[in-house]
Amino acid sequence: MQAFVTQLRKWAARIKRDGVTLWFASKHPATPWYAKALGMFVMGYALSPIDLIPDFIPVLGYVDDVLLLPALIWLAVRMIPESTLAECRSQADHWMQTAGAKPTSRIGAAVIVTLWISISVAGWYWWSHHV
Repeated sequence: MQAFVTQLRKWAARIKRDGVTLWFASKHPATPWYAKALGMFVMGYALSPIDLIPDFIPVLGYVDDVLLLPALIWLAVRMIPESTLAECRSQADHWMQTAGAKPTSRIGAAVIVTLWISISVAGWYWWSHHV
């Protein structure tokens, strides 16, 4: 059981590091545009202090943190050329050692809030016209 917990902690640390790696890769000129686009979307969401599905909602609140976010990070990392990825991972490791925390994204928070407001308005509009 201890080996499983150790492996889980290593996996979580890699995901956290690769999340910060995407932040650096989105600014790197050798990163393809599609990887930058997905990376910026993932990082905007990951670094946003507001979740799409709030954590206080039982079970569903952690689905995005446990399944969706790691899958999107993995996909975005796979799109980055190996040499660029190695350079950005090195930058991420250095940044995490010196800063000690992940960056935050106010733009990501604004996007999430805008999405929630849009969903609420669309839901109200649909409900008011169909009920």
